[in-house]
Amino acid sequence: MLLLTCPAQLQRLEGALRRSLPLALPVYGAVLNINRGNPGELEVVVDSWPNFGAVLARRSGEVTHGDTSHPSCHPPPLLHPLTQPGQPPPTVTPRHRLDPGVRVSTLSPAHVDLLNETWAYGGNARSRRYLVEILGRFPNLCLQDGDGQPLCWALTDAFGTGAHGYTLPAHRRRGHMRAVLAMAAQRAQARGFPAFG
Repeated sequence: MLLLTCPAQLQRLEGALRRSLPLALPVYGAVLNINRGNPGELEVVVDSWPNFGAVLARRSGEVTHGDTSHPSCHPPPLLHPLTQPGQPPPTVTPRHRLDPGVRVSTLSPAHVDLLNETWAYGGNARSRRYLVEILGRFPNLCLQDGDGQPLCWALTDAFGTGAHGYTLPAHRRRGHMRAVLAMAAQRAQARGFPAFG
């Protein structure tokens, strides 16, 4: 396997994977994140270059032995995707009007216990660590009430996919999740990520 670290090769790989959507979607999201600052600290290996047949995305340094040869190019600098310049703020479209007092925001690490309690895969220390990590590294959106308490949210992961979305039971059937997902898709598309329904 060949580790790709050269920005030009990673851009070329992104283009090749884009032409293979939706089949290549899981690894395509990882390559998009790598090419946009690599907040998940991932790396990509291919079976051969440039005519590859297999692509694998994994944590950087996950494999410490075997063939880790790679071209001598410098990797792109690390930037958190939420701090990239030129990213437009999410907007609420007329189709997605919010209840009075509800505002668009993002989640913070202070909300991790709520997320862990409401996530179908949550409720344990491992899921809590995972949620802390994706909160700190990847985009998320939430709707909050006037007191700043989350009502509805959507998180993304290292593969550019939805990792956890939830609406508190008392706030369901008001279109909150539809609005959050529409705004999250708008932000993702502004960063070059495809949105699939």
